[in-house]
Parts: sequence; structure tokens; C-alpha cells
Amino acid sequence: MVDHMRPLDASAQGEGASGEAKIITFGCRLNAYESEVMRAHARAAGQKNGMKGGIIVNTCAVTGEAVRQARQAIRKAAREHPDAPITVTGCAAQIDAQSFAAMPQVTRVIGNDEKLRKQTYEGTRPRVEVGDIMEAPILGEGPAPAPIEGLKGRARAYVQVQTGCDHRCTFCIIPFGRGNSRSTPIGEVTAQVKRLVENGYNEVVLTGVDMTSYGADLDGAPRLGDLCATILRAAPRLQRLRLSSIDSIEVDEALFELIAGEQRLMPHLHLSLQAGDNMILKRMKRRHSREDSIEFCERVRAARPDIVFGADLIAGFPTETDEMFEQTLRLVDECGLTYLHVFPYSPRPGTPAARMPQVDGRTIKARAAELRAKGEASLATYLSARVGATERVLVERDHLARSEGFAQVELKDALPAGSVHDIRITAATPRHLVGERAI
Repeated sequence: MVDHMRPLDASAQGEGASGEAKIITFGCRLNAYESEVMRAHARAAGQKNGMKGGIIVNTCAVTGEAVRQARQAIRKAAREHPDAPITVTGCAAQIDAQSFAAMPQVTRVIGNDEKLRKQTYEGTRPRVEVGDIMEAPILGEGPAPAPIEGLKGRARAYVQVQTGCDHRCTFCIIPFGRGNSRSTPIGEVTAQVKRLVENGYNEVVLTGVDMTSYGADLDGAPRLGDLCATILRAAPRLQRLRLSSIDSIEVDEALFELIAGEQRLMPHLHLSLQAGDNMILKRMKRRHSREDSIEFCERVRAARPDIVFGADLIAGFPTETDEMFEQTLRLVDECGLTYLHVFPYSPRPGTPAARMPQVDGRTIKARAAELRAKGEASLATYLSARVGATERVLVERDHLARSEGFAQVELKDALPAGSVHDIRITAATPRHLVGERAI
């Protein structure tokens, strides 16, 4: 339950000149990757079965708010494009297919496994095509997703290395949307990365639901460290390899060695921490303690001083007292966290946490605001310390880039998207850096 806890803003890729489907993507980087797989399948099928000029909504289910936003987007799309067929997929559709099928705006509902199969986009298919995700085949054994050539409108490329989760955190509904943990074989991942590098991508982000569980279901049980090492050897022209999110307690030694010594592996780790109090972590059914988190961050920082940490944190988990919340606040400093993704707890029906004694909504909101303020202060401190330094950045669009530590950099010069440059940092705002090309 890792990468799905890092939400992307909903993104929509418009209809192309060929009349290809418009895709609205909610949620994680894995969804962004899978939207491109769907685009490739729909294009290859000639936009059959109503996909031509249609709309695909790729939903997220990590919070109740994510589901509400998906429904809102469906209704808006129907108002703006009354003649366009609307297909709904993603985790929310997988978990509650019938409720989406009942929406009058929806033409078709497909599951998370089905959306990756080319057959889903060919010929006449059922209106609701959502199978048992727990029976989904191991990646590489079932129908192969279409290889993507890149991500439309994005300067960096995402590659799926894993999906699903074998853990059952008490707050999380995602295993019921993604199924059990399944890994993409190393050869397939490596081939995909090499193809993207050949197509001009300088940065590749590995993504999954629980990436640090990678390989347990594959022959020989390779670990995430083995996968990263193989990618870096096989794609020597790849300048930047980034991990989307990891569970620190599952980091293997080979991965730690790469983090410590491989400069092409970006010094930015986003950690699935969720809380800083041991009792709350136990009630969440997490596999680490606050001490484990602090020790991991200290160890990595000692090996690679330029490392930058982000983390997912939940405010107001059931039974959380003021003292327990203070433990989470203190964890930000004790781990040296820079980027916080703060989630106000909301109960997901069907999860054990939804049956626990709930925290008052106003208290949850206040704690989330306090955590966000803590994160904003931490980010501002980090950014101000970078003034005068030279950062190697990936240009996202003309005047916007990302540093190796994932800081947003406003560029004085217009540079090509996807290119990599050394930038001298001349100023910092509370949210981003400002810089110009180093001479």
C-alpha cells in the first residue's frame, strides 16, 4: 500500500487528431502509466467498441474524496460531451462496479485487470466487465499490456514494476482494487526502460502499489535492488532513475547500496510511514515502529548526505489522542522529512479501521492542517538552504524543472522539456527554487 498513497492531480489528455479517446486520470503514478497502456490498446484497436472520440475515466479509491471527485468528473464530462461514450475503470470501479454502472452518464465499466487487456477494446464486449481481481494472473503470465512509448504531456516516464498488495493495513481498501502483489519480470521492465530511453526520456520513475515487495512471486525471488541494478546496467544512457515510493522496513541491502552509492538513482525517497506513534502504527497493522523509521532515515542520510525524504502521513486515525498525534508531528523533525503528503483520515467501508472508535471530524481537520503547516515549514527550510548551490534538473516544461531531490525549480531560461541541465539557484520561495543556467 505504497504508491497509491501519493495522489496525482486529476489529469486529462485531450482527444487527438485521430479522434483517440480522452483519458481522465485520477490517483497514483501507476494509474498514469496504465492510462497510457489503455491509450495504446484503444489506438491499436482503431478505437472500436465506442472508444473513438469517447472518454475513459481512470479512477482512484484511496479515499472517499477520491471517489467523489471521480463521480463529479464523470458528470462534468457528460455535460460537456453529451454524445461521447464514457468508460469508467480504475480502483473505484473495480471495488464498486455496480454503483458506477448505475450512473446514467456511464456507458461501460471495466476492471483493473481488464483495462490492460487489448481484447477489452476489440469487438462487442459486456457493459460491465469486472472480474475477481484476487484471481488476476501474475504479471508476465497473463495477457501482456501494450508497451508504451512514453507518457503524453510528461517529461519523465513511469514504468510499472509491480501491482497489488499482500498486506492488509486496517485503513486501506486498495488491495481490493488491485489484488494480491504481482511483479513484472525483470526482462520486461528492462526492455520497457530501454525503449523509453531510446525515445528520448532522460528520467524513468519505477512505480507500483507496494514496490518493496517486488519479486517475491517471481522465479528466484529477485528484490527491488536487483531490479534497479539490472536496469542501470542495461540502460547506461539513462541519466535518472527514480523510485516513486517505498516501504522502508522492506528495503533490501542491494537497494540500500544503490541508494548510497549510485548517482543515477535519484536522492529522493518517498516513504510510506503513515504515523509516528507506535500504538497507532500497531492499530494500522503497519510492519514498522517509529524507531524503525528514524533509524532508516539516519542510516540512509549517513550513507548519502544529499538524500531528501518525503512521507505519507495520516491525521486523525481512529483512537488517535493528542499525545499520539504529537508523536507524528515530532517524527517530521526526527526523520528529517521535507515533502509531506498529509491525508485526513476518512473511513473506507469494509476496512477494519472503519469499525474502530472514530476521531471527531473537526479534530481530524485541525490535525491535518497542523501537519501540513509543519511540512510547509520543513520544505521552506530545505529550499532556502539550496540558494547558491548548483542543481542538476530535468525540465518539465519551458520554465519549470525538478531537481534531483525533487524540488520544483522555476527557470529564468526557456529550455526544452525533458532535457537535463545544471542550474545555479539564485533564490527560493516557500514552495520552489529559482535558478538560471550555470556558466
